[in-house]
Amino acid sequence: MIAQDTLTTEEMAEIDHEIALVPVRRAAAIEALKIVQQHRGWISDDSLQAIADYLEISPEELDSVATFYNLVFRRPVGRNIILLCDSISCYVMGYEKIYVQLRERLGIGFGQTTADGRFTLLPNACLGTCDHAPALMINNELFRNVTEHDLEEILDRYH
Repeated sequence: MIAQDTLTTEEMAEIDHEIALVPVRRAAAIEALKIVQQHRGWISDDSLQAIADYLEISPEELDSVATFYNLVFRRPVGRNIILLCDSISCYVMGYEKIYVQLRERLGIGFGQTTADGRFTLLPNACLGTCDHAPALMINNELFRNVTEHDLEEILDRYH
């Protein structure tokens, strides 16, 4: 188990790689957050403190970066993150039906995680595929032109 207030050797090596690509340590903040999140699933207060110490910035400054980006998770999330696009294009093309079906199928609303830890459902302002609305993304896989009939098959792909 990882000590809560330290970074692993692997995490530090990956962060060091990112630091080498930027002019000052603090410029690697978002990449450092993403690296630690990739290893731990989310950014706890202890992880945030460890990253801040490593980058030589205040935890408050790093937290402002973390909370600005909606894909940095400051609390535990499910194994699979569902981002449901709620842009005007997706809304007009059937977003509401998709959201209702997701809520019913998973038993959760936005910002919640299924009891089994399988899914976390989050709104997303735009997935950049307005011409193929409605859209959702699970982890890094984008689904376009989603219908209620597609959801069961899509969700079954993720364990």
